[in-house]
Amino acid sequence: MKGYALLFFLLVSYSGYTQNTINNYKYVLVPEKFNFSREDNQYGLNTMAKSLLEEKGFSAYFDNSEIPKELAGNRCNALSAEVVQKKGLFVTNLTLLLKDCRGNIIFKSKEGKSREKEFAASYNLALKDAFTSLNDVPYAYIGTTNEGPQQAVATTAVPAPSPATTTVVAEIKEAAGTLYAQATANGYQLIDTAPKIVLTLLKTSVQDYFIADNGASHGIVLKKNGEWYFEYYKDNKLISEKLLIKF
Repeated sequence: MKGYALLFFLLVSYSGYTQNTINNYKYVLVPEKFNFSREDNQYGLNTMAKSLLEEKGFSAYFDNSEIPKELAGNRCNALSAEVVQKKGLFVTNLTLLLKDCRGNIIFKSKEGKSREKEFAASYNLALKDAFTSLNDVPYAYIGTTNEGPQQAVATTAVPAPSPATTTVVAEIKEAAGTLYAQATANGYQLIDTAPKIVLTLLKTSVQDYFIADNGASHGIVLKKNGEWYFEYYKDNKLISEKLLIKF
């Protein structure tokens, strides 16, 4: 009898564990500012977190953006992404938490670390390191509806959001002129014909993805559909500037 009791306990425990995993969630809400940050999307961390979650297969949204009706009616159908920092001497330590609507931790990453001296590079590399823990966890949405406080919603079927609604709409700015890339120890500096340094780029572990700073705005430079863009937030609005770069 003791053996059967132990087996029953293990099965119940396993069932309880598997009932609430990341596979139960299609959506993840990302804040525009983490608790340790001084400004929205500082060092491009929030944009990077959203992008890495989408690479994993989630539909990720900033928490103050327009979201699908099925999620607006019940936010318990989404996980909330939280990144916490542990203070360290000469090292940046960041941990990714994915929480349900009750505050339960569904996923906790390892402690991502970086000893880079430059703040933007150090934070980005530490976050990337933390996200590598997701590589060890298989993800496939199983279509589970999560219980929680619900708003009254129409019973008619809601069509799945089109690809155009799954990303934040950005204000597009055309390229001002050709910029020339000069290699530095950690990336590039882009100069115009003046010559004047227009942008500083720091390499990341992702190809064609740089941490960028023009002195007034912090963001990212990335390649999309064969064209370069500098993306950053200004007055809570996403700006996407086209760039003509000669490397």
